[in-house]
This record gives sequence, structure tokens and C-alpha cells, in this order.
Amino acid sequence: MSITMNELAREEWGSVLNLVPDSALHEVVDSFPGEWLIKPKSLPQAGLGMLKMRDSAFGEPFYLGEFPLATCWITVTTQEGSSAEGAALIMDDQIERAEQIALCDAVLSSKLPGWQKVQSLIDHGACLKEKQAIERKAMLALTRVDFSLLDDVGESNA
Repeated sequence: MSITMNELAREEWGSVLNLVPDSALHEVVDSFPGEWLIKPKSLPQAGLGMLKMRDSAFGEPFYLGEFPLATCWITVTTQEGSSAEGAALIMDDQIERAEQIALCDAVLSSKLPGWQKVQSLIDHGACLKEKQAIERKAMLALTRVDFSLLDDVGESNA
């Protein structure tokens, strides 16, 4: 079973694009026309995010830890005058990667020239995500413990 771009919500595009190798993402972004005007709607940033959780007993908020975070929000204007917005919020510390993913988001969401290349990247990233999920599920299965055997041992010693 393979997930395609058509089955993914736009919110998921960034996460699957982030799984694609740097060289493939860079190649697609470099293929976009150089005449496009790309302006930031907010300054791209990289830093640390804080993971906030709620205590299950009292409902009090607490911070579980920090994680790397890069954000980018851009507007792309083509030479024909078409305009599109794209954004990326990734768990990474590379601003350039967030900018590339935001550009791909804008191109694909508005079907700008080159959107088919972005779609194929997303399909590739979805396959990588699926493989990763299968590997994680296999690792989880290896760590599963059957506690029913402990009950049998306890009864034989009595």
C-alpha cells in the first residue's frame, strides 16, 4: 500500500518533504524559474521550541523538553503575475531547508510551473515515511513482553 500526495493533507506535505534527501529537494528547487520574486511574509527563523504538556492528574502545564525548530513563510510571484503563499514548520535547525520546503508548498498549492516535480518528491517522501513506520512497528514488536509467563512461574513455586 502506497500513500500518494492526493491522500495527504497540505499540513502533512512539510513532514514528508523533510524526509526527502537534501540533494533531491535542492535539485527540484533549483529547477524553478530564477525570475520568480520570492519575498518573506515573516523572517525565516531557526531555534529551539518547547514541548508543553499537561499533567494528567491536576491538569497543570509543564515543559517536557526542547526540540530544534525552523520556520519560513513566503510569497512567490511569477513573471506572469501569479502569486502564491507557502510555509514550513519543521523539526530541524536548517533555515535553508525550511525555505525550500516553503517554496515547494507554494508551488504545489497553486500549481505553479514545476508542481509535478514537487508532487513526485512528496510521493517519494510518503514512501519513506511508510517504510519508517514499518521499521518502527517491527522494533516495537521486538520489545513486546509477554507478562502471562510470570503468572505461570509464580503458581508453580507455591
